[in-house]
Amino acid sequence: DDRRVISGIIYVLKHGLQWKDAPPGYGPHKTLYNRFRRWTVLGVFDRIFSNLASADGPPNMLMLDATHLKAHRTASSLQKGGLSRHIGRTKGGLNTKLHAVCDGEGRPLLMCLTAGQVSDHIGAKILYPTLPDREGAILIANKGYNSDEYRAALQAKGIIPCIPPRKGRNAPASFCKVTYKQRHKVGNMFGKMKDWRRIATRYDRRADIFMVAITIAVIVIWWIQ
Repeated sequence: DDRRVISGIIYVLKHGLQWKDAPPGYGPHKTLYNRFRRWTVLGVFDRIFSNLASADGPPNMLMLDATHLKAHRTASSLQKGGLSRHIGRTKGGLNTKLHAVCDGEGRPLLMCLTAGQVSDHIGAKILYPTLPDREGAILIANKGYNSDEYRAALQAKGIIPCIPPRKGRNAPASFCKVTYKQRHKVGNMFGKMKDWRRIATRYDRRADIFMVAITIAVIVIWWIQ
């Protein structure tokens, strides 16, 4: 039963279990893992997320930020093939950085992974082409994203940047402090994701498998519960 298998996959991801430790009531653990991998390759969960995230149309408010996800030793071990694992080393050790854009309700719309030491600006550039085209939309981000280049790119799409300037700038850009207070929603979004133990700690070697685990968590947290 596909519904029972999906429930088993969600249980494993939420509670941070190894696949072999899944409760027997969900069926054989190999069945759970094999269907998870098969549906990942087929892009099933990506399509579900894309349809749900775009159902309400382009939002009038966007929020951008990034967070570090600790990489377990099993994710950092050697793997075959040349695909990037997006695992890097920072002061906190080996980790992956999740860059995300959410709407005004704090629901994720766009996500991507990079190595932990990659700059927030690089993540912003990766997500930029997929930002929704809505004239007059506002994008809220912290001062780490403050640059003339990024502001100009947002304005070229008709998006109004709400980004505080860094100290010491000769000509600091203006921003709405009242609107900027909404930025806590993107932090709350990351907090809800990290309630899922296999998201807060990365156990998967392959970045695409880990990204799908994040996608499933997002679908369940914001559109199913």
